[in-house]
Amino acid sequence: MRLLRAFNVAFAVVVLIGACAIGWYWYAVHIDRSHPAQSTQVIVPRGSTFTAIADQLAQQGVVGNAFAFRLLARLAHADVAVHAGGYQFAPHETSAEVLHALLTGGAQVATWVTIPEGFTAAQIADRLQNEGVGQAPALLSSFMSTTLVVDGTRTKSLEGFLFPSTYLVPLGATPGQIIKQLTGQFFKELPADAAARAKALHVTVPQAVTVASLVEREAKIDADRPMIAAVIYNRLRLNMPLQVDATIEYALPHHKAELSYADLKIDSPYNTYLHSGLPPTPIANPGKPSLEAALHPAKTDALYYVYCGNGHHVFAKTLAQHQANVARCLH
Repeated sequence: MRLLRAFNVAFAVVVLIGACAIGWYWYAVHIDRSHPAQSTQVIVPRGSTFTAIADQLAQQGVVGNAFAFRLLARLAHADVAVHAGGYQFAPHETSAEVLHALLTGGAQVATWVTIPEGFTAAQIADRLQNEGVGQAPALLSSFMSTTLVVDGTRTKSLEGFLFPSTYLVPLGATPGQIIKQLTGQFFKELPADAAARAKALHVTVPQAVTVASLVEREAKIDADRPMIAAVIYNRLRLNMPLQVDATIEYALPHHKAELSYADLKIDSPYNTYLHSGLPPTPIANPGKPSLEAALHPAKTDALYYVYCGNGHHVFAKTLAQHQANVARCLH
């Protein structure tokens, strides 16, 4: 009898504790409206785990208890459905309302957008639209009709000056606001010695950016970038056609994996097989390594290069050497 009484007492204690826990959890996630105390913006970094997101929300006062918030999400099978981005939370929301806003996008005010190195302005416009920021035609129109003054020279468009990076872009951003973000980053990333180096290479800074765009589209590894830049400058100095396939690809209405002989004859100022000198504008938006290579080319007399597999190009000073390299690498 005494043992049974002890068991009943223990059972009653367990039930009481369980009831208290359930009551605490229910209050914490469905009733408590003390958080956030005021409208609060939270930026969730890319790659954040839900545990990290819950901790961040608790630290910034959006939810009162990170453990209760994690438990709520787990019970709702929603702890893998929250995306990185910028969120704005109204004051005095329950944790359940905060989670709902995260899941439905109701609280989202900005999204992370990654612009890869070598994207064209058209590809950037498409990427932004796919991420829910603006309409590609309007964005591309703005990109191609807006100009910048770079070291005293006005560009023909923004092609080449929309810096590849990861941006937190407001969902309602105008083309002008997006341009300010991307070109602002370009000026931050442009090497400090750009003007002096461009002058030493007998080009303007925008022309050096054009060289960087060619390097970006041609090189596959960083080690080759200064060498490819050097070949371009060497050919410019000798008034040799650059014969860069990527410039023709830029002139074509659609991307092609391989160019035909007919493509090499396309009537375009971007056809560097038919026209000497640089193309009229950059053909892509180069990243920092390509900008550095264009401003600090290798010291070499090479005039030719060909891709030889595994990310590497091989370089030659004479046509005979180049033809031997082509035979070795492409056949």
